[in-house]
Amino acid sequence: MKLNDYEFKSEPYEHQLETLQSSAHRNLFALFLEMGLGKSKILLDNAGMLFEDGKISGLLIISPKGNLRNWDVNEINKHLPERIERKVLVWQPNHTQKWLHEYKKMVTEPSEGALNIFLVNVEAFATVKACKFVEEFLVTHDVMMAVDESTTIKNPKAKRTKHLIKLAPLADYRRILTGFPITKAPLDLYSQCYFLSPNLLGFSSFYAFQARYAITQRRQMGSHAFQQIVGFQKLEELQESIKDFSIRKVKTECLDLPEKVYVRRHVELTDEQKRAYGTMKREALMILNDELFSTMNMLTQLMRLQQVVAGSLRNEEGETIVLKNNRIQTVLDLLEETSGKVVIFAVFQTDIQELEKAIANKYGEGAVASYYGKTPQDERHNIIEKFQDPENELRYFVSNPQTGGRGITLTEASTMIFYSNSYDLELRVQAEDRIHRIGQEHSCTYVDLVSEGTVDEQILRNLLNKVKISNEVLGEVRSWFE
Repeated sequence: MKLNDYEFKSEPYEHQLETLQSSAHRNLFALFLEMGLGKSKILLDNAGMLFEDGKISGLLIISPKGNLRNWDVNEINKHLPERIERKVLVWQPNHTQKWLHEYKKMVTEPSEGALNIFLVNVEAFATVKACKFVEEFLVTHDVMMAVDESTTIKNPKAKRTKHLIKLAPLADYRRILTGFPITKAPLDLYSQCYFLSPNLLGFSSFYAFQARYAITQRRQMGSHAFQQIVGFQKLEELQESIKDFSIRKVKTECLDLPEKVYVRRHVELTDEQKRAYGTMKREALMILNDELFSTMNMLTQLMRLQQVVAGSLRNEEGETIVLKNNRIQTVLDLLEETSGKVVIFAVFQTDIQELEKAIANKYGEGAVASYYGKTPQDERHNIIEKFQDPENELRYFVSNPQTGGRGITLTEASTMIFYSNSYDLELRVQAEDRIHRIGQEHSCTYVDLVSEGTVDEQILRNLLNKVKISNEVLGEVRSWFE
């Protein structure tokens, strides 16, 4: 089917048409489009075209658990034309008899007149159980298989990555979707591309790929010797190799969106925090000087330091102790300075709870809502609807990037406060784009709370370095809170 012959349900933007022109009839393709540019629409339009051409009978969408409901409730109905009959089934690990009946019907009686859509969370692929159900779907249908937020399979050693790569050849059409394919290092690309095909990058193993593009040095720590990655090389070559099977689009090229403004707000540690931070830092250095330390030990110590800076710590009994801190008051001051609605992201659950309590005390319980792991699924949609309603009293949305940073639109706000940050660049970028996307009419202000001389500064430096590496591989010039 030619692109001009397909009747879209929602009119595509020029960049979406261009992407479809490049990818629609390709068996293997990577959609490296920034968040907010309509990757979901492009994928569903592509599936619709292939279905009407008789090329596929099934669509398998693999997505982070937090995004799955958005696909089911919003994206499919929004973009797939009504003329295409569809049956949608969402993976249930503890499936009911009703669900099992629907699944069996889908794989034993594939309807010729309907597109069967199977939605599975990527986390489920760590289990053999989910893989068996997916495999049966793949062998009973002609399938387009798509991994949404494909950096979730960037670790070649992870079970879910290995299982997905093993299942991938059963699908004639394969897609990966992400706005930011490199979140830590260029090595992130390997398993994402391997899912599409083992031959795309021209390396027989991850280690051969690493040897080509990573610069390593031998390190000695006590009796333990290891090769440490200290930099990267030949990134222009890597950039050229991925162009053959991918398309890259950024918002500044495609959309007339308002500017982003980055602000840092200094927060002084209290005496109590300084004492706790100093003690914990000394303990961390002792642990890290131990020859048996691991990367996990190091990350644990950094997280403990970050928790103190944010305003709490865990005692030896595992209890969380809230420390006297200036950070929550700083947020309240910022809210006083800000008109309109505000999104606040914090890494730790304790901070989310303390923020919600403090804001409710000042502005009333109806003015604030928390949105994180403990928020019931049936409440989440209502919270977003209220927040997006300009007339509703809900003004402050408090969340963590893992839960509130993906798959939702919060454009009623144009201010976002990062109470604390994660080391994960993808989480940061995803979170930012909840407010900076189609529908936003105002410039977006991002405020980072930073305590001088602490892990706060280290995290921001680390994120900025990752941005610079990503720019080099993807051929971009992205300035970001420098």
